[in-house]
Amino acid sequence: MRTELLQNPVFAMAAAQFDQVADFLDLNDELRERCKWPKRLITVTVPVRHDDGTTRVYFGHRVQHHLTRGPVKGGLRYHPKVELGEVAALAMWMNWKCALMELPFGGGKGGINCDPRNLSQTELEKITRRFTMEMAPFIGEDIDVMAPDMGTNEQTMAWMVDTYSTSAGRLVPGIVTGKPLNLQGSAGRSRATGHGVAFLASRALNKLGVKIEGASAIVQGFGNVGSFAALTLASYGVKVIGISDVTGAVWNADGLDVDKLKAHVSAKGSVSGFVGAEAIDPGEMLVQECDVLVPAATDMAITRENAAKLKCKVLAEGANGPTTPEADLIISERGDIFLIPDILCNAGGVTVSYFEWVQNLQRYQWTEREVLTRLETMLEGTFARVLNFAKQNNLPQRTAAQALAIKTVADVKSSRGLFP
Repeated sequence: MRTELLQNPVFAMAAAQFDQVADFLDLNDELRERCKWPKRLITVTVPVRHDDGTTRVYFGHRVQHHLTRGPVKGGLRYHPKVELGEVAALAMWMNWKCALMELPFGGGKGGINCDPRNLSQTELEKITRRFTMEMAPFIGEDIDVMAPDMGTNEQTMAWMVDTYSTSAGRLVPGIVTGKPLNLQGSAGRSRATGHGVAFLASRALNKLGVKIEGASAIVQGFGNVGSFAALTLASYGVKVIGISDVTGAVWNADGLDVDKLKAHVSAKGSVSGFVGAEAIDPGEMLVQECDVLVPAATDMAITRENAAKLKCKVLAEGANGPTTPEADLIISERGDIFLIPDILCNAGGVTVSYFEWVQNLQRYQWTEREVLTRLETMLEGTFARVLNFAKQNNLPQRTAAQALAIKTVADVKSSRGLFP
């Protein structure tokens, strides 16, 4: 039954990665079973009356992978193709990400199968508030703390705070992170994931002896993660030569003006038609020569079909699960690409979410400089640990990162024992 519930190619990929690492760690059968499968799979119906008077029922999912090390932490996405198995995979990766960064959280993920582009603000608010109420018995600042993800934003989080707090009879800002600043959100939270991706990419270039000023980068995806990764890379002096989104891709070998492109996207809704760039096929863009390639869109972007064609020096995974296991093997065999695995590369978001949660519990606000400095310090330390572990054990960097994370979770489960 458990495999039927989680039957999904993304979960199959996450499970295959876990099995490989569990073999390396030589985990016994009990710890394998306890670490692999999620603690809770929650599905609720979300009935909403639309603006035209019709009523539609959406399905909302929340997977809490483990609460062994603390409350679960992870995003909430709105997308028409949300499935329970995919959500479970993302929750598993979030669990490893929190453990790798030594945050006192387990992994969680949620989603509602709706298309936010086709919904009014009123309809989005109704969906969010109803989902929050349906989830109320299973969430809390010491149980499950959500955050924005694909198709959601700080306004979504504000509605969740209000709904939960109204029911509780008091303001509970720590119920979510990624909130507006005026609701005790954290400075630097919006840019954290993309900033972290760019920061680690620059560290990888340093390791390779590539001068950052004048290096080139391609970014797949221009949402929150991709846009801030591109902006931060550009601020370092990197030429961002290609950027794509769901509508297409733009290219300029001399470097795109990322600030102007962001303004264009705000006005037009897509990168297409940007003056000062030429159109390029999004798939072809991925295999152009560059120093840094940032897949920051959806999972499974780097596959067996295009992995051998990549011409980047650094592959910085801004998205979750952008590289399939088959592609991983090809990249590992090539040996000429410095991979920064997703659970490290995009960990900036959950790390600053942790900072926001701590600030909420303390009722104290940090400055953006404090937040980003703390973030960079933590990423730098974890980056060094992963590289050292990979070198000492002759492992690919993804396997090294996941081994450190899974061992952390397994050790805590072993210490706590099995009840009853």
